Amino acid sequence: MVLFPNCKINIGLNILAKRTDGYHDLQTFFYPIDIKDAVEIIRSEDQITDVKFSSSGIQVHGKADDNLCIKAYHLIKKDFPELPSVTLHLHKVIPMGAGLGGGSADAAFILKLINTKFELQLTKEQLLAYALQLGSDCPFFIINKPCFATGRGEIFEPLEIDLSAYKIFILNPGIHISTALAFTNILVGENNSDLKTLIKSPPKEWRDHIINDFEKPVFAAYPEIEAIKEALYAYGAIYASMSGSGSTVYGIFEKDNTPEMNFPNHYFQKWV
Repeated sequence: MVLFPNCKINIGLNILAKRTDGYHDLQTFFYPIDIKDAVEIIRSEDQITDVKFSSSGIQVHGKADDNLCIKAYHLIKKDFPELPSVTLHLHKVIPMGAGLGGGSADAAFILKLINTKFELQLTKEQLLAYALQLGSDCPFFIINKPCFATGRGEIFEPLEIDLSAYKIFILNPGIHISTALAFTNILVGENNSDLKTLIKSPPKEWRDHIINDFEKPVFAAYPEIEAIKEALYAYGAIYASMSGSGSTVYGIFEKDNTPEMNFPNHYFQKWV
């Protein structure tokens, strides 16, 4: 059985306060994007190893124990010990460490895949609870619709923001940003604008009002990423921003504007 996890961009991201549990209160708008990985689960006859993992596409680094897809399987296995052994394959297309939530999406879709394939009959609320244990971005991919998010990113309010008159250019320079490092350098509470109200205004008005708080520390450390945002505006974007904690930058363009852009060939580049 195969599913195709998509990624997301953040339109605005305000870090409001440090919480006592070590996380941060924030507000952001999650918007799903049609760039997709693929995840496949096959029942395995191996009774010794619970899950065998393999990957293709973009190389997946790190220890197996840190892989969110494997963690998702083991999380459900705790409550459903009768869950059979599986072979799990991930084909990776979404850039990693990029602020697009690709790893979170993969984990959330594994939860949904296991639930469907093995007929566990988990509710949406149960899947959301599992997803939150895997990471703050994971619950969004259970919902997977445009949402205004608060709390640590797990409290959702669907908002119908119409971007049908626009197209979005996604660009990633291949710089891996550590989310933990980005949080370490951020100025908490510096921006407390009313993002929920601002996001409802026409996209042409977003440029001067909707901010990603991670941009300041990330741009200071990686001027190349700031230069990408400036270039997208120079090419005619009505709004450009870094997504999440970076390093992906996106530009929103009028549908009839498809500029010839000159970015290095090794950059990940895609219109959506």
